[in-house]
Amino acid sequence: MRTDHHAVVPAGRRGGRHGSAQADGPRLPQGRRSWLWPIATLVPLSALLPSQLVLHTGLAVFWWTGPMLVFVVVPVLDVLVGDRFVETTDDDLSDLQDVRFYRWCTFLFLPLQLVSLVIACYLWSHGTLTLPDKIGLAVGVGIVGGIGINTAHELGHRYEKLERHLAKIALAQTMYGHFFVEHNRGHHVRVATPGDPASSRMGETLYSFLPRTIIGAVRSALALEATRLARHGRRWWHPTNHVLNAWLMTVVLFGVLVAAFGVSVLPMLLLQACVGIVVLESVNYVEHYGLLRATTPDGRLERCAPEHSWNSDRLVTNIVLFHVQRHSDHHANPRRRYQTLRSCRGAPQLPAGYPTMILLAAVPPLFFRIMDPIVLRHYDGDIRRANVTPGRHGAQLLRAHGGR
Repeated sequence: MRTDHHAVVPAGRRGGRHGSAQADGPRLPQGRRSWLWPIATLVPLSALLPSQLVLHTGLAVFWWTGPMLVFVVVPVLDVLVGDRFVETTDDDLSDLQDVRFYRWCTFLFLPLQLVSLVIACYLWSHGTLTLPDKIGLAVGVGIVGGIGINTAHELGHRYEKLERHLAKIALAQTMYGHFFVEHNRGHHVRVATPGDPASSRMGETLYSFLPRTIIGAVRSALALEATRLARHGRRWWHPTNHVLNAWLMTVVLFGVLVAAFGVSVLPMLLLQACVGIVVLESVNYVEHYGLLRATTPDGRLERCAPEHSWNSDRLVTNIVLFHVQRHSDHHANPRRRYQTLRSCRGAPQLPAGYPTMILLAAVPPLFFRIMDPIVLRHYDGDIRRANVTPGRHGAQLLRAHGGR
């Protein structure tokens, strides 16, 4: 595993408005903040809040609690709390990697995620919800499922079989089991290149990115898994096919829920899955927007470096998303567990946390107005070094910034 000691900012060396940081050692390293990580496990419980809030207030708007929490409350808290980090030193890193406390935080997320899905199915099938209420409930559950994909992302990068199996279980709710294959063996290889369906291009709207990345992810996963099976002399229908057995988990999960609550829950299951997929891919849209790995003189791609991922040190979102916003260190060291991810020198910084950036991305002219100048500054004004969308809009961007 490669460790970019030159690319990270160790404890005690960061100054400025953030001050310096101290690591607390392997007992509970990052002790001033370790107690915050269980807060991430409360995310699935947000799908349980609407019924109680509606019951006690009589206000039907609280069926939309999920999106209000993630896209209103969290962005506001990001602004109020700001950037906070307690970095780990190289000496503490290996000890911190093995502290099981952090592992159990990700494990706990999964049963809570499934419980929230079951309760939502009950409310959908046995309650007296209006259509808007049902949609609000499904959107909230879908957001939890989308964040569950992030938990699966953390677990899927591990060597331990248990964690890899749990990753597939977490993906079952959103029908996105192929992510287990495509992300690790596709995205991490092709990241920040025009050939990566999960890397958005400068000038590409979120709405054009979504079909490209969703379809591209399926195609990539199928091709990668077919190649792996062929290498081992196995046919497509072999039981070890990671794509098929991950999809089978969705079939089993949905089948059990339909058997328990009736076929009426099927629209809710499909709607929440779509919402979860959109949440995940909206995060992907933000993470590498416009960033491009250069081609070396011998025709090879340069190695993935900190400057090929957007980062954010907003504390609240980092806690909710298990540090996925420290994305440069993740790509440099994909086997590192979330609690050890560090800020990288040279990594481009987002102007806000992921939830806020997703809201901006939903309004393309506003997103472009904010992000395109940041991309250009990152490349010293040379748009030819950026990953620019092809077609007429891309050509207009190149002409406007002297890149033709």
